[in-house]
Amino acid sequence: MKKVPVGVSARHIHLEQRHVEQLFGPGAELSVFKPLSQPGQYAANETVEIIGPKGSFGKVRILGPVRKRTQLEVSRTDAFSLGINPPVRESGDIDGSVGITIKGPAGEVTIEEGVIVAARHIHFHTSDAERWGIADKKKLAVRLHGERGVVLENVIARVSPEFALDLHIDTDEANAAGAKTGDEAEIVG
Repeated sequence: MKKVPVGVSARHIHLEQRHVEQLFGPGAELSVFKPLSQPGQYAANETVEIIGPKGSFGKVRILGPVRKRTQLEVSRTDAFSLGINPPVRESGDIDGSVGITIKGPAGEVTIEEGVIVAARHIHFHTSDAERWGIADKKKLAVRLHGERGVVLENVIARVSPEFALDLHIDTDEANAAGAKTGDEAEIVG
């Protein structure tokens, strides 16, 4: 049986350094609130407000470290609330996506693109992928054993020696299955 720990990903944002400084002031840097499941990744103490055409969300957590490009990841339900229609994409694939306004204590930034609904995916350490015969970018089926268990299809395998084994789903997917962070999922296809 191929079991994988579940990580539920709430709405969050990754910022490039220039946006950190525009939102929090010159020379500002992110500070660690708590480490995340992937090595070197963390939830920052800093949060921002996200403003869409129809609504907004306060206290959206920034994930660090800084990235080359700013990217907001939301669930489909979040997108409806904000009044936007972002594409479902892999993290980092933001070309041609929708924009949003981001507000921090020192300023505001409007990005023209960068908002996505993150495609469900499993981070595989290279050794786990080799042991199970799973190639990078392969699409898998995964069973969530929550209160209302479901099978998710088109779960993208992301393989790297820098990853720790972890299934990433958004809050909509977790809520549909009654699943939570720390549960176990099973690769079934």
